[in-house]
Amino acid sequence: MQLTTAETQPGHAKNTADRQQTDTQITAPGQLRVIKRNGAVVLYDEEKIYVAMMKAFLAVEGGNASASNRIHETVTTLSQSITATFQRRLSTGGTIHIEEIQDQVELTLMRSGDHKVARSYVLYRESRAQERATRQALEAKAMHHVNAHAISVRHTDGTLHPLDGERLKNVALESCANLEDVDASRVITETLRNLYHGVSQKDVETALIMSARTLIEQEPNYSFVTARLLLDTLRREALSFLDLARQATHSEMHTLYAMAFAPYVQKGIELELLSPTLATFDLDLLGKALVADRDLQFGYLGLQTLYDRYFLHSNGVRFELPQLFFMRIAMGLAVHEANPNQRAIEFYNLLSRFDYVSSTPTLFNSGTLRPQLSSCYLTTVPDDLMGIYGAIRDNAMLSKWAGGLGNDWTPVRALGAYIKGTNGKSQGVVPFLKVANDTAVAVNQGGKRKGAVCAYLETWHLDIEEFLELRKNTGDDRRRTHDMNTANWIPDLFMKRVFEAGSWTLFSPNDVSDLHDLYGLAFEKRYLEYERQAAQGLLPLHKVINAKDLWRKMLSMLFETGHPWITFKDACNVRSPQQHVGVVHSSNLCTEITLNTSADEIAVCNLGSINLSQHLKPSPEINEQTGHMVLDLEKLKATTRTAIRMLDNVIDVNYYAVPQAENANLKHRPIGLGLMGFQDALYQMGYAYGSPEAVEFADRSMEAISYFAIEASSDLAQERGAYKSYHGSLWHQGVLPIDSLSLLAASRASALDNDTNHETNHETNHETMDSSPYFKVDRSQSMDWASLRQRIAKQGMRNSNVMAIAPTATIANIAGVSQSIEPTYQNLYVKSNLSGEFTIANHYLVQALKAEGLWDNVMVNDLKYYDGSVAHIDRVPESLKKRFATAFEIEPRWLVEAASRRQKWIDQAQSLNLYIREPNGKKLDVTYRMAWVCGLKTTYYLRALGATSAEKSTLHTGHLNAVKQTKSDDIGPKVCSITDPDCEACQ
Repeated sequence: MQLTTAETQPGHAKNTADRQQTDTQITAPGQLRVIKRNGAVVLYDEEKIYVAMMKAFLAVEGGNASASNRIHETVTTLSQSITATFQRRLSTGGTIHIEEIQDQVELTLMRSGDHKVARSYVLYRESRAQERATRQALEAKAMHHVNAHAISVRHTDGTLHPLDGERLKNVALESCANLEDVDASRVITETLRNLYHGVSQKDVETALIMSARTLIEQEPNYSFVTARLLLDTLRREALSFLDLARQATHSEMHTLYAMAFAPYVQKGIELELLSPTLATFDLDLLGKALVADRDLQFGYLGLQTLYDRYFLHSNGVRFELPQLFFMRIAMGLAVHEANPNQRAIEFYNLLSRFDYVSSTPTLFNSGTLRPQLSSCYLTTVPDDLMGIYGAIRDNAMLSKWAGGLGNDWTPVRALGAYIKGTNGKSQGVVPFLKVANDTAVAVNQGGKRKGAVCAYLETWHLDIEEFLELRKNTGDDRRRTHDMNTANWIPDLFMKRVFEAGSWTLFSPNDVSDLHDLYGLAFEKRYLEYERQAAQGLLPLHKVINAKDLWRKMLSMLFETGHPWITFKDACNVRSPQQHVGVVHSSNLCTEITLNTSADEIAVCNLGSINLSQHLKPSPEINEQTGHMVLDLEKLKATTRTAIRMLDNVIDVNYYAVPQAENANLKHRPIGLGLMGFQDALYQMGYAYGSPEAVEFADRSMEAISYFAIEASSDLAQERGAYKSYHGSLWHQGVLPIDSLSLLAASRASALDNDTNHETNHETNHETMDSSPYFKVDRSQSMDWASLRQRIAKQGMRNSNVMAIAPTATIANIAGVSQSIEPTYQNLYVKSNLSGEFTIANHYLVQALKAEGLWDNVMVNDLKYYDGSVAHIDRVPESLKKRFATAFEIEPRWLVEAASRRQKWIDQAQSLNLYIREPNGKKLDVTYRMAWVCGLKTTYYLRALGATSAEKSTLHTGHLNAVKQTKSDDIGPKVCSITDPDCEACQ
């Protein structure tokens, strides 16, 4: 949200929601209160005085590093002096008008001798007064428009009543309050154009929303206006259902939220939608903890998504509002806590401020009768008919309750393999994958979102070539899976054969069953033995192919169909903390989970994500007016500790649809703390995504999250006990994720041919790199990891796995930030999902263009013409073109390098999309080889932009809409079929 100028100045330590919460608290005797210009009475806040005075000082003296400390000390002293003045005047408490405070600021500045600063402050007050006068004139104009239209509105009982113009005006004005560059009269005028005699009350509300929505592309802050107008509709619907006020403005919600909370819980229990356990909480206490002003954080997309897919409803009527929703989730996660009320408030504050957001299944089901809160399930499919259909049945049960699925199909014997029971031959794995595909379509999670599954197959499986073609649109449709995701599970030995241009042998798993459970050097040794047996005729069912040819087909199908994804078996297993009790046979639906699976254990992961953009603070060492920020480690630590506790609670609260999942989850207690808003953080810090600074930030931010998450899990182990299979784990051995890099480096280096020199096309200037051509990962670190190892040795770990970066497709929309670790897709585009179509404008770019005097209707049209890119708009400065480069304008090496820096700190993996503009065989080959060499465990979607849609020329060429044609070298069609798919199954 774009804040007023005072809220963006240095020294503004509290975020807006926290300050607004303070404003609504009940004052105690002796406290000072402030009468605002609108008549509202709020608590006196010295920090607001500090912010206003700091702005005046910076406007006069600048914010260079040498002056910043002196300015800070001066402003702090003057602010305290002003507070002391009012405390002397009103020693027993009382009220002060805002104008009195501003007069005192002027007087204090003059007395201190800072005359230039005082003059700046006076000019600032005058400009604000003029703005208020202009706004009041617009409000009067808006009211004139309302009064000038005699419109009758048809209410739900069929009667006609005059349009309530006063309320229409108040709702519009309230929706525009404290937002820059929005105009309530413009919204009202456009609304009135769409009304007519006899219009329904619902259509009046819809007209208001749509009028603001159409303005979003011109000014991103209208997204917040639209959301607030939608809130007015939601309040009417929910409060009416709860037998409270039929209509309520936002200001009234400061009181109504507390009043509505207990009836909401009781109604939910009566309807058998909420667990009766929630009634055991102190509902009055929790109701008073709700902060109505946090509703104002929502953009239109986020709020509409919550309304359509998350809020509780009865017969289509939503009776849940945003703060009720967040407290319901918090209560569901706190039910087993020793002090549930205090923990619920702690969890609520984290969620409602958007500092951390739980995954979609947790948001759906926390506090309900069926609290299926886990995100992902990983299964291994056995090689027998009962086991295969049992696995498909498990898929259906898990998908029903909103779980994303990853299936390991490698054990199933290949086409043509002998079946002893029938004395026949197997049809292979593909027909069963077709059944799994159709099951995912049939079980769509109650209509909330599509069922989703990803099938994994190891590269040595004899059916691998047909597996690669499952998503093709040609061929026998009975052997195609158009709705199911697929992924390659690739051992290191295959990648070495690709580098060495060697051969590769395919086997049926019933002949080489132990390969499934082997990895690293053990796999390599056994695989070579099977190749010798095949060469001797002892394994007749096999096929020898060229490794490069298979690799080329993998990349070709990935480019053509988007599948199968590229994931690496050995990196997942060699670095797994749990390798002492099992094997990682696959990842999950979105490639970020790497947990052991077996016949007795269905791996479960429980996800949530830190909003990185909420954990920055102004840098004291950089010019304050540049907007540069740094990571707020203190806040990040506090958020991480609470988030880890919430995730650990999921395991005990969770409803398990199948016993194998409960067995695995309670035994190993894996969780996956991730992040989102990475691109937002870069914008706030002033860094381009494709830059060394962004790579370094990826490294240091993930190191901090990793450190605090591991520390929090260890401290929970001291409080609650270590997880059951802790002994023998890498944690127990003192091997942390950063240390496990050495295991992977050793595994790849030990079998190398020292006479072979391979080009990896990967450059770096870091001194802490490995020399192996198969493994080049930066090992730098900045925190005290030695003391953390000692802590773990003493306390143990509560969770076998702690971190995983999921796609966050939907929860990032809710919080209004960029998804996961993704770069900006486009700076202006229309997003379509299950909630409809939404105009998305990059408000950071808009602010930057406004600062340059470049934001106007012409710029809007140019952004549309160039598909949201500023690269070809001549008047945009080069610095902004680099900072606001879109995903396809960033070289893939930056994505891979940033991911490599994160991966070294993560005990699981990350959902990494790779964006490649005008792809060809060489680009894909180099990029995915680089991903393997840089130690990535998995990759996710390949998002490729075909040459025919990549670039539009300007009029300078004389050919409007000219298209630049580029030859694609080795693979795939000229235009990719993958545009912007979203995974919404995990988050």
